[in-house]
Amino acid sequence: MNDRLWRILTDAFPQLLQKAVEVTIPLTALSFLLALLISVVVALIQYAKVPVLQQICRFYIWVIRGTPLLVQLYLVFYGLPSVGITLAAFPTAVLVFGINEGAYMAETMRGSLESVSAGQLEAGYCVGLNYLQIMTHVVLPQAFRTAFPALSNSLIGMLKGTSLAATITVTDMFRQAQVINGRVYEALGLYTEVALIYLLFCTVLTWLQRLGEQQLVKRTGAVHGGEAK
Repeated sequence: MNDRLWRILTDAFPQLLQKAVEVTIPLTALSFLLALLISVVVALIQYAKVPVLQQICRFYIWVIRGTPLLVQLYLVFYGLPSVGITLAAFPTAVLVFGINEGAYMAETMRGSLESVSAGQLEAGYCVGLNYLQIMTHVVLPQAFRTAFPALSNSLIGMLKGTSLAATITVTDMFRQAQVINGRVYEALGLYTEVALIYLLFCTVLTWLQRLGEQQLVKRTGAVHGGEAK
């Protein structure tokens, strides 16, 4: 590595890291929370087999999973202004990423809900709980434990996918690298640096995922052990 490239990379690193902290991570967190909310609501509607709403949810999942994320970003950010609806870049990214990932996570949550034994519902009714209480205190906690690995993978995938926000002018870490490269023309070095930062963040999330799974295993084992006694 020559001195010029080294200087460029060392100068660029704090700028990239700043954008990661200020934009990339908040964008990922907000989008994931929105996706999680959507997925739970959609999964519960399908689990309860609510007429009409269930069909609307299936249509939503079909459309979102059947169209590219990049096209969805362009449709909302560049297309909606033609009908008088204009959104800023960052809220657009949060909205589109959340809606997009929510469709995939909804199927994960639906499968996790359906994996909970029907006997759990009957037991809840037997002790005097209503449907909402059973779902909140009995079914959903078990479903979340089952869905945790898949939801964690969705979070990691979303972190990497937020780089697409640069295409609608969100100045995230990837967009900042593009701006810097436009001045210094060191694409290989700069984009490698960005890739390594993404790798670092994803490694941390992967470690947290494994830690969370270990804690869930311990708690499940403790519960089973208590039941056995």
